[in-house]
Amino acid sequence: MAPPRTLLVVLAGGAGARLGSVADAASASALRFAGSHRLIDFPLSHARNSGIADVWVLERHHAITAHLAGGRPWDLDRTRGGLVVRGLGALPDGAAAGSADALWAQADAIGSYEPEVVLVAPADAVYRMDYSTLAAEHLRTGAVATVVTTRYDGERSRYAVVVVREGRVTDYAHRPRGARTDVIATGVLAFEPRELLARLARLRRDRAGDGALGDIGERLLPGIADAGDAVEVRHTGYWRDVSTVTEYWRAHMDLLTRPPFDLDDPAWPISTRQLRHAAARLTPGAEVDRALVSAGAVVEGTVRRSVLGPGVHVSPGAVVSDAVLLDDVRIGPGAQVHRAVVDEGARVRGRAEVGSPAEGASAAEEHRVVGDGEIALVGTRAVVHPRKRVPPGGRYGAP
Repeated sequence: MAPPRTLLVVLAGGAGARLGSVADAASASALRFAGSHRLIDFPLSHARNSGIADVWVLERHHAITAHLAGGRPWDLDRTRGGLVVRGLGALPDGAAAGSADALWAQADAIGSYEPEVVLVAPADAVYRMDYSTLAAEHLRTGAVATVVTTRYDGERSRYAVVVVREGRVTDYAHRPRGARTDVIATGVLAFEPRELLARLARLRRDRAGDGALGDIGERLLPGIADAGDAVEVRHTGYWRDVSTVTEYWRAHMDLLTRPPFDLDDPAWPISTRQLRHAAARLTPGAEVDRALVSAGAVVEGTVRRSVLGPGVHVSPGAVVSDAVLLDDVRIGPGAQVHRAVVDEGARVRGRAEVGSPAEGASAAEEHRVVGDGEIALVGTRAVVHPRKRVPPGGRYGAP
C-alpha cells in the first residue's frame, strides 16, 4: 500500500499534436486503446491497484471528462478525496502552459492537502507499474525527486535522456539532439512536496518576464539533478510512449503479437468505463485472425492482426490487416486497409485502398519495426473514395 498521504497528479492536458489527426481535437489521454480502453485508464488503474486513494487529473479538454465518470470505474468516487478533475491554469497573453505550469497552478491546493509524496504521471503511455513501490522508495532515499527511467534503443531526441551514477541522476537532458546514454525518463515521477513547491516558486520568480515555466523536464528536473537531489527507479517491464502515430500503432501490434501483459489480469486489471454497445457480431463468411473486436463491431469481411473499436463495420469482401480502426469506422465492400490507423468516424468507401501490406515479407518479418513513413493515417470523419489511395506514410484528413 502507498503511504497514507500520497497524491497522484495525472497530466492529461496534452493536445497530442504528434499524433496527427487522431488527437488534434482532444486530449491524447482520451484516445482509444485496445478497442475497449482509453490511455488515461493506465495511470488511474495503477493508482487503484497501488492503493492510492487521491488522484488529481489535470486536463484542458472536456473530451476526457465524461469518460472519468467521477472516478467510479477505478473505485475513486469518494465523499472525501478520490478523483478530482482540475484545470491546467492559464498564462497571460496566450502563452503556452507546460506541465510545470500545470503543477504551479495547483500549488496552493497541494500545500493545503499536505501530502507526504506527490507522484506525477503522464496519460500517453502503455505500461504497468506499482506506484506504491515508487512512493516507498522515494521516501526511503529522501530525495527531492525520483525519476522512473527505462532503457530505450530507438530515437531518443523526443525524450528526456538521463545519466545515472550509483542510483543518482547526475544529468537530465530534455529532448537532446545527441543522447549521452540509452536511459530515458518515462515521465513518471515522485517529489518531496515542500521542495517541489519551493522550486516551482523559485522558477516562477526567475521566469517573471515571460511567465511560462514550460515542461517539468525543461528547467525543474535539470535543476534538481544538477543539485544532486534526484535519484532513479529503473522500470524493467514493458513501457511504450504512444504520443506518435507510429508508436501508437506499434503498441497495438505488440498487444496482438506478443502481449506484454493482460489488461484483464485479476491481480492488476486495467479498468475502464463500460461501453454501451451490444456484443460484436461476425456474420457467415467473415474471417478473423489474431484480432481484437470491440463491442458493437460488425465483421462481414476479413480482419487479420488488427484492432477494431466500438461500432466499426467491415463490409463483405473488405480486407483489413495490421490496422487500428477507431470508433464507428466504416470499411466499404471490397476496400483494402493495411498497416494503418483510421480515426473515429472515417469512411473508407468500397474498393478504396489505404496503405499496403508488407511486400515480400516472410512470416518472421511480418511484424518488423517500421518507420513513421510506412504507417498510413486516415483522419477523423474523413471519406476515402475508390479513386483515392492513401499510400503508406500518407495522411488523409477530413474533407
